Amino acid sequence: MLRRISTLAASTALFVVFAAPVVAADAPATAPAAAAPSAATADDATKGQYALGYQLGRELAASPDRTQAMMDGVRDGRAGSPPRYSDQEMQAALQSLGKQINEQKAKAASAESEKFLAENAKKPGVQTTASGLQYKVIAPGTGKQPKATDTVTVNYRGTLIDGTEFDSSYKRGQPATFPVNGVIAGWTEALQLMKEGAKYQLFIPPNLAYANSGPLANRLLIFDVELVGVGQPEAPKP
Repeated sequence: MLRRISTLAASTALFVVFAAPVVAADAPATAPAAAAPSAATADDATKGQYALGYQLGRELAASPDRTQAMMDGVRDGRAGSPPRYSDQEMQAALQSLGKQINEQKAKAASAESEKFLAENAKKPGVQTTASGLQYKVIAPGTGKQPKATDTVTVNYRGTLIDGTEFDSSYKRGQPATFPVNGVIAGWTEALQLMKEGAKYQLFIPPNLAYANSGPLANRLLIFDVELVGVGQPEAPKP
């Protein structure tokens, strides 16, 4: 999760998945649905299907002017009716809609990051570097301080602003080892401020993380980092 992304080029597409049973072409569009399982007996697949439907419902509620078009598409698809538009038109429309949604999410994430950084900078112990990286020293450490060309071993936990955890060496049960200059810019800068044994909390703005690329695009990332050692770790003794 920490590795730098080699390219910023990425295609955008929107995929809406309906996991409902296939309905024959001559089946009525209003065919009764099977009774939903109770929350206590639902398996993961059912919960996933419900989650997709619930999220879709939220999206529709946010765009009431387009709800009817979506429902028309669902009805035609379930009934096996010919689509109103060609495959080429629908693919182009999906890509355009996906791009619009991604742009809206990016704008919202950027605004959220800017607000967080402005407020976080005022908190006790938080320091801001010239690049915009923010960090807080939890424990200073006393050992070797790495250079950009060094390899380090660290333990870390990464979360989003809302506390969602997206990566953790602790959960994997072992620290990670990598070159200081082989990770995202915010990490490369922060590691060179630390000493072995140090524990820092990092607040990395999007431009020092994944910018507008990948699943963490335009996200401010928060890391709890412990610098375990500088240099390649010793091989385990037989």
